[in-house]
Amino acid sequence: MSASAPDSVLHAPHRRWRIAVLLGIGVLVNFFDRVNISVAYDALRTNWGITAVTFGYLASAYNWTYAVLQIPIGVMLDRWGVRRIGRVATFLWSMASFASGLATGIYSFFAARLLLGVGEAPTFPANAKAVGYWFPERERSFATSINDAAAKFASAIGVPILGLLVIRFGWRWSFIFTGFVSFLYFLLFWGVYRNPSEDPRLSPAERSLMAEGNAQPESASARHAHGAPLLYLLRQPQVIGATIGFAAYNYVFYLVLIWLPSYLSMSLHVDLLHSALDTSIPWLLATVTDLLIGGWMVDALVRRGARPWLVRQAVLVGGLAFGMGIYGARFAHTPAVAVAWMSICMAGLGAMAPVGWSIPSFIAPRESVGRVGGIMNFATQIAAISAPVITGYFARAHNFGGSFALAAVVLAIGIAGYILGLGKLRVIPEPA
Repeated sequence: MSASAPDSVLHAPHRRWRIAVLLGIGVLVNFFDRVNISVAYDALRTNWGITAVTFGYLASAYNWTYAVLQIPIGVMLDRWGVRRIGRVATFLWSMASFASGLATGIYSFFAARLLLGVGEAPTFPANAKAVGYWFPERERSFATSINDAAAKFASAIGVPILGLLVIRFGWRWSFIFTGFVSFLYFLLFWGVYRNPSEDPRLSPAERSLMAEGNAQPESASARHAHGAPLLYLLRQPQVIGATIGFAAYNYVFYLVLIWLPSYLSMSLHVDLLHSALDTSIPWLLATVTDLLIGGWMVDALVRRGARPWLVRQAVLVGGLAFGMGIYGARFAHTPAVAVAWMSICMAGLGAMAPVGWSIPSFIAPRESVGRVGGIMNFATQIAAISAPVITGYFARAHNFGGSFALAAVVLAIGIAGYILGLGKLRVIPEPA
C-alpha cells in the first residue's frame, strides 16, 4: 500500500454496503415466501384434509427443485454472473408466490412450491459470489451476516405478520401478500444491482480498498474463465467438510422453520396467534447472534490479529454445539421451557451461519465460488428436504422428542465434518 493510500482508504465511500443491504432485503423477502407454509398448516389441513406427513412433503417440495438446481446454478453464475441470473430468479419466485395463493388443490399448490424452489435456487450462491466481488476478506463475515441475519429476522417478524393475515383474511392472502412484496424486490434488484466493474459511482479509493483486501477479481479475463472442474472440487477435503457441516446446520434450521409453530400447537396446545408470537423469540435471538457474533465479532477479531481460520473454525464448531440445545426441547412440558431450549439452539446456529455461508469465498479457486457454493447448497437442500418429511413422520405419532434427538445427532456429525474436513480453511489449489 502506498504512503497516501491509507488516508484515501480511510475516507473511501461505502458503496459496497449498499449491495450488502440489497442482498439482505432479498433474503428477507425470500424467507417470507419460505416460512409462509408453516403458518398455513392448520388452514391447509382444514381446507384440504391433509395429514402431518402430507404437509411434510408439501413443505419440502420447494427444496426439491432448489436442491436439483444448486450445482447447475453455480456453473451458470460463474458463466453469466449475478446480475442476469438474479433478475430472472427474482421474477420467477414472485410469480410462484402468487401461484401458491391461487392454487385450487394440493397438486397445483405442490407445483407452485416447486416453481418457488426454481426461482429462489440462486439466492445464496449468488450472494456468496457478490460478497466475494464487493468485500475485502476482513469485512466479508459481517457482510454475509447482514443477508443471513435477514433469514432469521424474516421468520421473527414474518411468522406473526403472516399469522395475523391468515387469521384475519385466510391463508391465500398471506401468499398473495408475499408475492406482491417479492415483485417489488424484483423491481428493486433490477434497478440497483451492479458488479463492481459495472458501477460508475464506485470511487477509486473504495475500489483500491476492495482490491487490497483481496476481494475476488472481476476482470474480463476472470469472467471468461471456466473455474475448477466439479469433479476436482468434489474430491477436496475442504469442500467435503464444509458441506457436511453446513448440511447439518440446514437440517435443524428447516426443522425449526417448518415445524416450530406446529410443535407448539400440537404438543403444547398453544393457539395459532400465540404459537406465532412464541416462534418469533428464537428467531429474534438468532438474528442478534448472527450479526454480533458471526458477523461483527469475527471480523473484529481478525482485524485485531487473531488467526482467521481459528476464529472462524471456533465459531462454526461452537455454534453447532449450542445448536444441540434442541435436544433439551424433547423434555419440555411448557411453552416457556420449549422456547428457551429452542432459543439456545437458534442462537448457536445464528452465530455460525454467516461464517458457514462465507466459506466458499475463502476456499474456492479462482472463478469457482459459484461451483463450491452450489455443491454446498445442494447437500444442504437435501438436508432441508429430509427435515420436514422425517419430522412429519414423527409428528404423526406426536413424537417431536424423537425428531429433536435425531437433530442433535445430525449436528454432532456436522461438528466432525468441520473439524476433520475443513481444517484451516486453506484455498484449494488450482487444478493442474
